[in-house]
Amino acid sequence: MTTLVQTVRRSLFFRLLLIFGLTVLLFLIIIWGSLQAMNQNVNVVDTIPDFFTRNIESIIEDIGTPPNLGNAVRLADELGWIINIRNPIMRWSSDSIDRLDVDASEFSRVLTPDAEVRTVATEDIIKVQRGGYDFFLYPRALENTGPSYGVLYIGLALASLVLFANYFMVNRLLDPVRLLKRGAERIRKGDLSFRVKTNRQDELGELTESINHMADSLQSMLEAKRQLLLAISHELRTPLTRAKLRLEFMEESDVKEQLREDIDEIDLLISDLVEAERLNNEHVALSSEWVEIGDFVRAVASQYESCAGGLELITPKPDIEVFIDRLRIRLLITNLMNNAIRHGQENPITLDISGDEEWVQLKVIDQGEGIAAEHLSKLSEPFYRADRSRQRNTGGFGLGLYLCRLIAEAHGGSLAISSKIGEGTQVTVKLPRHPSRPDSE
Repeated sequence: MTTLVQTVRRSLFFRLLLIFGLTVLLFLIIIWGSLQAMNQNVNVVDTIPDFFTRNIESIIEDIGTPPNLGNAVRLADELGWIINIRNPIMRWSSDSIDRLDVDASEFSRVLTPDAEVRTVATEDIIKVQRGGYDFFLYPRALENTGPSYGVLYIGLALASLVLFANYFMVNRLLDPVRLLKRGAERIRKGDLSFRVKTNRQDELGELTESINHMADSLQSMLEAKRQLLLAISHELRTPLTRAKLRLEFMEESDVKEQLREDIDEIDLLISDLVEAERLNNEHVALSSEWVEIGDFVRAVASQYESCAGGLELITPKPDIEVFIDRLRIRLLITNLMNNAIRHGQENPITLDISGDEEWVQLKVIDQGEGIAAEHLSKLSEPFYRADRSRQRNTGGFGLGLYLCRLIAEAHGGSLAISSKIGEGTQVTVKLPRHPSRPDSE
């Protein structure tokens, strides 16, 4: 018995089988019981009242032999019975339609020397033979011969109760599935520290443990990757600094200029990598303060006023205060503007700032080459470039938009990209105005 209980507890299949088996059994019991009750009501055989068996002689005497049909009609109305009188030359009935075929009746028992009880269609009738006449007496209609709707309603109520109980039991069994769904969603969004808690010992419990182990492995691998990347970036700083110092002692030449550009490129790559890893940490700390966004963006964008094609700056009036990290938002705007200039094909660029009571939107719009739709969802991934054939001096490292997305999300906002080939690209950054907004979502 103990082994069976343990098997049921550890097997979701056996529990579901047990629930549905009990459901089928209960349904069969309810249906059988309802049919039995309905059949009992339908197949009721009314016994002849004692009044008729005791007074059959006086009833026949009131009718008389030969029968007085007027008395027979009166007695039939008073008693609520059908009186059927027959002999070789007459067949008379108090009702125009006989409910029973008295000719098919069978003998049941004797009442008096000339009266007996007969049965037809499971119903008792009285037959009296007197003076050459056969008198048949039986009720006009049986009571309670129809199906009992009360039994039907009770059966339906019990069946509904069983179904509801079945639903709640299955729903309880599948609770871990909902927990797993929420847990998988949180892990998908990057919360690798989340674990699904359950004390189940069946297949769903094993699946929960497997997902928790998977999250542990992912968290360990990503943390190891992060630590390795930070360590490599830190170690590269020292030889890079020595290279910069030695470069200063070289005579000016094209080679020196190219080396300086390469070293600056490596330095920028390391800075972007380190910043990306910092922002990718769920516990990242922002040095946020209240900033008037119009004046701030105008100051950052001033360095691009002389770009080919020109820059159109649209700022809100009156200005809007936003709680942001100045340095990181400056990096975001700089990356977006550099991308717009690089791919804008020397067409005008628009930097549009707008907002409402809760959010502020920053849009960078170029009229350049545009980006194919299949690349848009991946542009903000690290090291992704829409055109793999681009050189780094034209296509970048594929970290700019990734950094922008991390900066926006660290502030509790979002980054969206829309583009059409030959028409240009629009990058929209949405940031909450108030510091409480990210925590409340």
